[in-house]
Amino acid sequence: MAYPKAVLAQPVSASLESASHDALIIISDDFSQLSNNSLRDAVLAQSKVDSRIGKQVVLLVIGNKRVVLAPTGPLNRDYDDVRRYFDAAKLAINEAKASGSINPALFLPNLNGDSRYQHALEVAYLGACQALWQPLEAREFHGEGIEPITSIGLVGASEQTIKAVNAIAAGQYAARDLCGTEPERMAPPRFADYCVDLFKGSNIAVDVIDDIAAIDKNYPMLSTVARASYAVERHHPRVVKLEYVPEGEITRTLMFVGKGLVYDTGGADLKVGGYMAGMSRDKGGAASVAGFMKAVADYQPKGVKVVSYLAVVRNSIGSDCFVPDEIITSREGVRVRIGNTDAEGRLAMGDLLSEMKDLAKTEVNPTLFTVATLTGHAARAMGPYGAYVENGPARSAGVSRQIADLGDLWADGAEVSRSRREDYDFIKPRTLADDVLSSNNAASAVTARGHQFPMAFMAIVGGLDKHGNDSAQPLPYVHMDIAGSGVEGGDWQHGKPTAASVTSLFARYCL
Repeated sequence: MAYPKAVLAQPVSASLESASHDALIIISDDFSQLSNNSLRDAVLAQSKVDSRIGKQVVLLVIGNKRVVLAPTGPLNRDYDDVRRYFDAAKLAINEAKASGSINPALFLPNLNGDSRYQHALEVAYLGACQALWQPLEAREFHGEGIEPITSIGLVGASEQTIKAVNAIAAGQYAARDLCGTEPERMAPPRFADYCVDLFKGSNIAVDVIDDIAAIDKNYPMLSTVARASYAVERHHPRVVKLEYVPEGEITRTLMFVGKGLVYDTGGADLKVGGYMAGMSRDKGGAASVAGFMKAVADYQPKGVKVVSYLAVVRNSIGSDCFVPDEIITSREGVRVRIGNTDAEGRLAMGDLLSEMKDLAKTEVNPTLFTVATLTGHAARAMGPYGAYVENGPARSAGVSRQIADLGDLWADGAEVSRSRREDYDFIKPRTLADDVLSSNNAASAVTARGHQFPMAFMAIVGGLDKHGNDSAQPLPYVHMDIAGSGVEGGDWQHGKPTAASVTSLFARYCL
């Protein structure tokens, strides 16, 4: 498979006479204040006969050039944010595409001076890319022609801005592919193959573990989740390891574990009543981690080393599936009692987190993350935002707050959640036969603190409970639950994947 390229951003001028673009998309909250006199006069003249201007996306023809006017709506209220530009760009690029444009340009005149909109041009471009992406299976069936727009001009953008947004867009494109592709086309071996192809010729080292015996030995919780899939070779699990080492001195190390459930039936606790549909997107965490690595590969930031482990597995139903009440001994030596087989993501990631924790002890300034579409509770509690739950060292360093604040500026919003004693109490053992309970037997969405207590579980099975603020070697750890933000509109069956967390992580650690 030849890895397809995302839409490329290019610096251009706003001139209607420019041959570098065939459509000019103007995004603004007020089209009467355009600094270009001829353009302003033409728009004002049109507004006298078309009352839609300023209220909805409108396509005009001015001087033989397509001009798309995309209003943002109000920008000055307390609750407005840069997504006004993101959403306007999505509508506008679809209008330009429908008109036959293949190389439009984005122009944001009279940009609002509020600090909330300092990255509005970049965000508008990323919004356009979100709208233009088509699923991998669709591209393979119809051909690449279903994505006719291959470049977008950014009026007034610097070369550094162009480099950054092209890296982000490439990472998001890969993340959408990996998250949004159906469960056979992106079964674990093919997910791994996509990653190998994605990083071919790059400075990302790729290691794929496909030996079942090795997985059984080294990652017993992941092996437990995968057990029912062993009967079908094309569903066999994979562990994908990715590493970026920058040139020169390393000042920090980012360490990710991504949940890559290519399909989640729920296992023995089968998802019924229509709730299984859309579970091919339960690999969104691993997809976003791989997408971030792609952005890193293209941008090549200095000083930042990045190590990522992807748990790519299918939670199947069958005669050999694991069941509640089983006790599994994890890589860390923790005896885990299974509470519900539909709480499989934390199991798939737990042993990889344990291995990552051991590696972190010898790395420079490490911060650990798990990224996952983990709980319905996160989606219920946070709506379209990610939920970041952090341990003591991460909270002391303000890790989540910094990422979330930058996410607000880049249309990649999240909420910061606290980890509390109740979360650890919730998963404490009930007998001497086990050390920790994986979950209760109710849906997370109806469980109090349903997205917070899984972080406590992963801290214990990953051994990070021994690396808190009171330890000799504190290790910051953030669990990023993107179940609410991973797809558009919370529609896990049909919504486009959003590549949640890719942009905010890039903004925090690469720019």
